[in-house]
Formats: sequence, C-alpha cells, structure tokens
Amino acid sequence: MIHGDVDGEEYNEPFSKGVLARSLITADLGSNKAYRLASYIESKLLESNVSMISIEDLVQIVINELNKEDPYIAKKYVTWRKIRNSKDPLIILIGGASGVGTSSIAFEIANRLAIKNMISTDMIREVMRKIVSKELSPVIHESSFTAYKGMRVLPPGDPDKVLTGFIDHVDTVNVGIEGVIDRALKEGISIVIEGVHIVPGFIKQTLLKKENVVLFSLCLNDENMHRNRFYSRGRERWAKRPLGHYLDNFDSIRKTHDYIINQSEKYDSKLIENIDVIKTVDDMIIYITEKYGGMDDVEQKS
Repeated sequence: MIHGDVDGEEYNEPFSKGVLARSLITADLGSNKAYRLASYIESKLLESNVSMISIEDLVQIVINELNKEDPYIAKKYVTWRKIRNSKDPLIILIGGASGVGTSSIAFEIANRLAIKNMISTDMIREVMRKIVSKELSPVIHESSFTAYKGMRVLPPGDPDKVLTGFIDHVDTVNVGIEGVIDRALKEGISIVIEGVHIVPGFIKQTLLKKENVVLFSLCLNDENMHRNRFYSRGRERWAKRPLGHYLDNFDSIRKTHDYIINQSEKYDSKLIENIDVIKTVDDMIIYITEKYGGMDDVEQKS
C-alpha cells in the first residue's frame, strides 16, 4: 500500500507497478526499462515485507535507482513529480497548418501526460460561428485557408489574399482561444489546445511567459509528405470533409504552413517537424520539462 495525503487528508492506495512504470516512461526512461525497474522495485518491497510505504519514501527509492541508471533521467523524473504536484495547471498549445498532425500529436501528448482535457480550435471556432452570424463575420464561416473568400474588402496595396484571410481568421478565433486559456488557468484545469489557429504572435505574451503555458508549432517541410497526410486522413472512416477540399487548396495550405514557420522563428517559439509521432512527443516532453522546472536546481539525496 502507498500512504500519502492531499490537502491534509490522509489516504491509502494499492501499489501499482503499472502506474509507476508509466510515470517512468514520462520521464523518458523507455518502456522496457520502465517496466523492468517498476518490477524490480515491487520485488524489493515484497522481499523486505513492506506492506505500507509513504509516497515520499517510494519516490526516493525510485530516484536512487534511476540515479544508478542515468542521473539525467532521475532529474527529469523529479521535475515531472514537481509538475504533477504543482497547483498550477499545464496548458499545452499545439499549432500547425491543416494536415501536419496537430490533432494526433495532441491526443498522444495528453495521453502521455495524463491530461484529461483536450479541445481543438475548430471546436472553438464552431462555437463562435453559432454566436456570430455569417453576415456579421463571414471570415470565420470559411476554412482557415479559404478565409479570404469571406473578406468584404482586402487591405490596400497588393497583399497575399490567402495570408490576409488566414491572419484575419486566426485573429478572430484567438479571442476564443485566450478565453479557454484564461478559464483553464482560473479553474486550475490542465488542457491541450490544438489547431491551425494556434499561431505565435497572436497569443498574448503575458500568457506565454508563464512557465506552465507552452506553445508548439508543428511543420512538415516535405510537401509530398504533407500531401500524403491528407490521403491517409481521407481513408479514415470518420473523415467528413472530402479529400478534394484539401487537395484543391493545397497550395493555400502550404502558404499558411510557411507563415506559421516564419511566425515561430520571429517569436522564438518551439518549432518541431512532425515526421515521427514518438520523436515529436518526446521532443515536446523534453521541452516542457526544461521550460517548466529547469533541471539545474534538482537535488538528490544520497
């Protein structure tokens, strides 16, 4: 049994090597090593006839064993303990052009970090569509890459109509995104928000300066790989929008893709090329760990 307390209230719960292993995987130990270490710790507790152990003592055992394996992993584990025990919610923002995989990565990162709340910016936009009529704001009633079709008047000069519409679209939906972030921070709810409307330069800097609010931009530099993602998504049985809608507008989508990259570089935001899901999620977790707690001030007991 594990003994602990929450807000002064004591509780007991069964020891689970599966739960322990998952926390070790989050610390980037690797699944095989994580389950092997969790099993080893379980066997040592059984050999010592330990029927009750405090969370603090169990964590220290884990840290000591991890130090033998890799001190850097031990530090990451301690940092993740700090994150999990923090009263501040973790807000993860994942942006990228249509088709680069923001929804898939959002699902994976939420699962990896045991975050129960996830929302897409398309859902936020849909709510805004119900509130704001097409006559009042025709832009948000278009797709992000065809938003220019809803603009009544283009700016003077010779602007790129696709990017002009996209910027207007993002700026409008950003109001709803910041509302969700503000509410999550106020209520202490960890959440992953993903979608094309998460663009560096539009989210308030006061929010992004918080160590528990992290923004990522995903990209795919290979155009053929990007195009093939739409073919793969089109084969999914739950796909509602015709494949042709994306392929017919692929050049416009690539314009928004390159714009997001430029914004990421301009605002020094974390940009990740999403070729491999596992690597992308691992890179995100490492970045969150380093931003959230740093790892230079972690002290280990001997």
